[in-house]
Amino acid sequence: MRYWLVKSEPDAFSWDQQAANGTEPWTGVRNHSAKLNLKAMRLGDCAFFYHSNIGREIVGIVRVVREAYPDPTAEAGDWVAVDMQAVRAVPNPVNLATIKADPALQDMALIRQSRLSVCPVTEAQWRHLCAMGGVPVP
Repeated sequence: MRYWLVKSEPDAFSWDQQAANGTEPWTGVRNHSAKLNLKAMRLGDCAFFYHSNIGREIVGIVRVVREAYPDPTAEAGDWVAVDMQAVRAVPNPVNLATIKADPALQDMALIRQSRLSVCPVTEAQWRHLCAMGGVPVP
């Protein structure tokens, strides 16, 4: 299993909406590096659901339930979507300031490539962030 972090602006699509809907297509990614990360996702991979812009914190966990397919919201280009299923909320959301201050997380793509909306997370980072958020490792 691989781990990821996916960002969403909560005023456009929030964790509460993801949780209420259960399974949702992850659409609208228009960055080539992020697209390649979506294409690399496999069934069962897990991702942190991160609220960007407002809140700037990890608030939930989702699981890939459908691998990359053509993004139905794209008017042109080779853009893809994946379907994500809500797994659980993070009881203690982990904010960006806390992540940046933690020496164990300094190499996270979230910090190094802050504008990337879909980024990989190492297993060690995943376990560390789950512990910080009060989440048993799924």
